[in-house]
Amino acid sequence: MASISGILTPIRSSLSSALALPKEVSHSICFGGVQFTMAYHGTQFAAQTIHVKCYWFQGGYNGFTRDSVFLGVSLGEHGKQEISLSAIGAKERFIKRNSHVLKLRAQTVAAPMETKEASETKKTARKGNVIVTGASSGLGLATAKALGETGEWHITMACRDFLKAERAARSVGIPKENYTVMHLDLSSLESVRQFVDNFRRSGRPLDVLVCNAAVYLPTAKEPRFTAEGFELSVGTNHLGHFLLSRLLLEDMKKSDFNSKRVIIVGSITGNTNTLAGNVPPKANLGDLRGLAGGLNGVNNSTMIDGGEFDGAKAYKDSKVCNMLTMQELHRRYHEETGIAFASLYPGCIATTGLFREHIPLFRILFPPFQKYITKGYVSEEEAGKRLAKVVSDPSLSKSGVYWSWNKDSASFENQLSKEASDPQKARKVWELSEKLVGLA
Repeated sequence: MASISGILTPIRSSLSSALALPKEVSHSICFGGVQFTMAYHGTQFAAQTIHVKCYWFQGGYNGFTRDSVFLGVSLGEHGKQEISLSAIGAKERFIKRNSHVLKLRAQTVAAPMETKEASETKKTARKGNVIVTGASSGLGLATAKALGETGEWHITMACRDFLKAERAARSVGIPKENYTVMHLDLSSLESVRQFVDNFRRSGRPLDVLVCNAAVYLPTAKEPRFTAEGFELSVGTNHLGHFLLSRLLLEDMKKSDFNSKRVIIVGSITGNTNTLAGNVPPKANLGDLRGLAGGLNGVNNSTMIDGGEFDGAKAYKDSKVCNMLTMQELHRRYHEETGIAFASLYPGCIATTGLFREHIPLFRILFPPFQKYITKGYVSEEEAGKRLAKVVSDPSLSKSGVYWSWNKDSASFENQLSKEASDPQKARKVWELSEKLVGLA
């Protein structure tokens, strides 16, 4: 730390000059970025500065410093300090002449107007805050890990199993200060609302939302249902995320972050313009009669198109709804809010736990088939890095886009199928979904 004598030299010199002046004088000095304005009016003496509180008394000078800088030397790095200095000669002469106590009061000097450039810099000064659903395993966990390792993000891991998520975060080495686990069960609309309330109570701003969690029941012979009675795949993958994104949109509008985004994970299996998308059963929302009927199997179908239940198709249909929702969010809110809305397919993660409900033979043969035949295989780690880039990379900030990666791991804007890009169907899915989740 700079020596006290070095700091006091300009003060002593300036005070000496000021104290020799007539009864009404104003004198200013500036050193080390700190301005002192001293005015002497008869028996009153006052000084203004930004950081330093000073009180004069007979025995000397006591000063308390906090994040102060004198002559280019930071005092704040030494912590809060109390410094005691011997009274300078000018003070003694002043007391003899005027027989009163000299008091210096610290007051804040008005800050200059913030420039546009400074405002933009301020927006990026803090960590980004991102919610990732389904972050206790698979793609969600890999994404949380990739973001957490940068030190530039705080990740809210929104998961059904709190303890599983905590163990998973520790196992992959996400720094404790970079994540928080919060309970969220997307198969319960009440849980979604409770999660939003809890997140708001945390006081954190929200900059990016990643809708990643999904259930896949390809071998199910009978439908399963959410807490509200919707078919489980569509109720969780689509309706749960639909309500979550709609409620949190209000929080994102308030964020001062410079690149706000909502990202919904899609799937190649929901795109019938691809080879994988043409593997039966193919995604097909039909006229949405099942969605209009509530998907509850009571006097109507549990499938969006009104057909017979098929677990694999229910998952694919839910992914089409995800991609339609992304486009409708873009159409309704991008221009107004500046939020970028995007979907993506990070590649085939053939070893993911998403396939845990599939038959054992499929789980054995599918990974090598993707690795050596189709060449479409990506590891969970690589897929997580790709999704993390869509969260944070400036080059992937375009709204209304469905991102994919080629065999050279280069990202590109992929073409959605005719149904997954149908604006009329997107509006109808939106309106029916609003009614089902209680927003209309």
